Amino acid sequence: MIGYLRGLVRDCDAQGVVLIDVNGVGYKVITTPASAHVWQNTTGDVEVHVHTHVREDAILLFGFAEPSERKTFEVLLSAHGVGPSLALAIVGALSPSALAQAVESEDPDRLTVVPGVGKKTAQRLVLDLKGKFDPPVSDSTPRPTPARGGVGDEVRAALEGLGFSTQEAAQAVQDLDETLSLEAALKVGLQRLASK
Repeated sequence: MIGYLRGLVRDCDAQGVVLIDVNGVGYKVITTPASAHVWQNTTGDVEVHVHTHVREDAILLFGFAEPSERKTFEVLLSAHGVGPSLALAIVGALSPSALAQAVESEDPDRLTVVPGVGKKTAQRLVLDLKGKFDPPVSDSTPRPTPARGGVGDEVRAALEGLGFSTQEAAQAVQDLDETLSLEAALKVGLQRLASK
């Protein structure tokens, strides 16, 4: 099993698949849009914390910038009905500490910022994951954490988790109607970014 890679990024596609050259061997690593963006713009070696996922028809490498993200990904895979794609989307939208906080405080609404996670899925995830983040997962690099009750702050954090820059995310939530639901506000933010 591969657990760690260090090498140069040779290629990166729109789906977040990064080709990492480790001493002349190229490894295809699937990652979050934010990590792909950071690694693509790194001139030296990148350090990748890897989860090796074995299926009948393929061996897939999922890569993360921080060990806490890999650990969170693996915890998510233990939940009923969560496959690698959904787990990666959740890690891309929420920091490990934000996810752990949402689960432990039984706040499924925080999980609905993830594309493909509706209210029922979020509630099931909270039930399945309760107690699995003990001790709490801590981030080694701080990420903006959405403020409770501030829809604009939560949408901004979600957009940054999806790979948009801080400036782009801030522009997308400028003058955002705070009475919108989180899901509706996120759609508005994404539409604003798509129109630019």
